[in-house]
Amino acid sequence: MSILRLQRFVRSSMWLLPVGCLIVGVLLAVATLAVDRATGYGLVPQSVTGTPADAQTILSSFATALVSLTSLVLTVTLVAVQLAMGQFSPRIVGALLADRWSQLAVGLFGASFLVVVLTLREIRGSTSGTVPGLAMLLCYSLMLASLVVLVLFVHHAGQGLRAAGLIDLVGDRSHEFIVREHGDQPVLTGGPDAIVAEEPGNVIRVDRPALVAVAREADCVLELVPVVGDFVVGGAPLFRVHPTTRSTASTAGNPAGRIRASDLTRHVLLASERVHTEDLAYGFRKLVDVAVRSIAQPFNDPTTTVQALHRLHDLLRQIAPRPLLSGEHRDGDGVVRLVERTVSWDGYVRLAFDEIRLAGASEPQVTRKLCAALADLKSVAPPDRQGPLDRQLRLLSSAVRRCYEDEEDVVAALTPDTEGIGSGADVTVAPALGLPPG
Repeated sequence: MSILRLQRFVRSSMWLLPVGCLIVGVLLAVATLAVDRATGYGLVPQSVTGTPADAQTILSSFATALVSLTSLVLTVTLVAVQLAMGQFSPRIVGALLADRWSQLAVGLFGASFLVVVLTLREIRGSTSGTVPGLAMLLCYSLMLASLVVLVLFVHHAGQGLRAAGLIDLVGDRSHEFIVREHGDQPVLTGGPDAIVAEEPGNVIRVDRPALVAVAREADCVLELVPVVGDFVVGGAPLFRVHPTTRSTASTAGNPAGRIRASDLTRHVLLASERVHTEDLAYGFRKLVDVAVRSIAQPFNDPTTTVQALHRLHDLLRQIAPRPLLSGEHRDGDGVVRLVERTVSWDGYVRLAFDEIRLAGASEPQVTRKLCAALADLKSVAPPDRQGPLDRQLRLLSSAVRRCYEDEEDVVAALTPDTEGIGSGADVTVAPALGLPPG
């Protein structure tokens, strides 16, 4: 067999690592049992291992549990394969089957089972007899290792079954290929005033007080380029460094040169997936995904879409009369030191309604709920926030008219049932859309 074929076999084989673990387990069991026999089973006292009856009970329970754990790992692996084939791509199955964590878990549980069975054969007597102490310590060690690996495997499987986990699995391997062939130096963009991201990821946490302190010490203004929740590619601008308005031409220079990149990037946490910690828009995004997916074929479940719209309506109602974050952060002297982009009211409204409106224009239950939610939001939003809501009503009316030819059907689809509005108001939306009353 050529070296290339051997490398391919080692990398793609699912059973090579488990079989290796089984061989190592048998060798360890034989070696420890040989040492116990050579020392007359007196190397480890029974005060540590327990009586022969105790040891048999413990090892029997452990052997039974190991069979269940091995079945669990194989079941989770098959579920991951089915999920990947059904919802993502059949071509990702090879990467899942070659996952080393699953192979290690199967190998450890199988090896532990063999060690336990071989040790059980060596125990003699019940209340009095011989117990292979060193082999029992090996079994106890494998018990602890199996518990740790079980917890780690469950965490790994939970991460891997996510859409982001499967995407990262392929993306990371492709990135490793590029690094192996071309080096790990990223392509830098942004100019001399930019501080770039060292690695790709979504912005999930920002330590704003620490960034303000760094900017104050360097006498500059930091601009956080991505919005919290945005994905930043490696080498793309993460910060832009600007001189303060009070800086003179002789002292301004290039403020980016006075700051080390690590002093800024360590205060921004990047991850493979967005989280809710500081990202309100991500909650909107999840609800919209649920709503749009529910009315897509083959699900066709508009009631679930309406339930998601209830929560979107509630979230928008909570922020409608309140001021949103400005994105400016000042130091103790009132000087702006950090500027970040934030989602506007128009952005939240479009995020909540645009995709659902486009996907659900032919579902009367969905359009009625949209009308009800928009009408209620107009009753609580200040005058400067009415425009985005009016735009949604106008676009919704146009979309419904394209779906129905009969004017009475249009009116029915755009006249909401006031039940569930939340305000208890008697809302009539059809006149607001230029329609005759329903």
